[in-house]
Amino acid sequence: MKAKKSFGQHFLVQDSIASNIADSLTMDQETKRVLEIGPGMGMLTKFLLKKDYQLKVVEADRDMVQYIGLHYPTLKDHIIAEDFLKVNLTQVFGGETFCLIGNFPYNISSQIIFRTLEHMDLIPEMVGMFQLEMAERVATKEGSKTYGVISVLTQALYDVEFLFKVKKGSFNPPPKVESAVIRLSRRETPRIDCSYKTFRTVVKLSFSQRRKMLRNTLRGMVRNKEILDDPIFSKRPEMLSVEEFSDLTKLIIEHK
Repeated sequence: MKAKKSFGQHFLVQDSIASNIADSLTMDQETKRVLEIGPGMGMLTKFLLKKDYQLKVVEADRDMVQYIGLHYPTLKDHIIAEDFLKVNLTQVFGGETFCLIGNFPYNISSQIIFRTLEHMDLIPEMVGMFQLEMAERVATKEGSKTYGVISVLTQALYDVEFLFKVKKGSFNPPPKVESAVIRLSRRETPRIDCSYKTFRTVVKLSFSQRRKMLRNTLRGMVRNKEILDDPIFSKRPEMLSVEEFSDLTKLIIEHK
């Protein structure tokens, strides 16, 4: 059986790249439980199966589900035929923690990261291939033009490592963009000491008008307008570190 190539999907065809991605998980010895997102035709899957993992895969494409079940029969009872964004992650391994890995569909890659953040208690580590621009955005530090909401929210909870770039020719068909692999490792202690829910609101609102000073974008969250004289409100959001966003959030909470 030949798998049909889904519209807009680019399949990894370089064994060496797939092997390197599989080897990039560092917490596998702790959890043994690994969930692969979008296995496609199994290029990464075959290397994961060589390891001592309790492996499950989640795939929404019915053709790919059939292909994986046929070519990797040991996985037949461990295929979750659903959209990852709709999967009940608590039920995947019976409430146990697991590592996340995959050559992620670029059109939902940011949503995959945000879903990971929402379930940080379940996911101590994630290794994924992203569009290069997205990978750089997640990993970049304050002061960069690409520093934004996803950078701050991710780095508040996870250490982000930019592992390696992947050339266009490593895929069939070749995509129009470069790719890169990054690793998220959950921090033992988050970089914030405030309500994450409020922190997330402050960060998103701050970057909604990134060229404006924070006193303009956050004015609506502040009842005591006197605190707007604090020097932190004269800055633009891309200049604040994660810890400074935490301090900013606490300041707003204290004066509500």
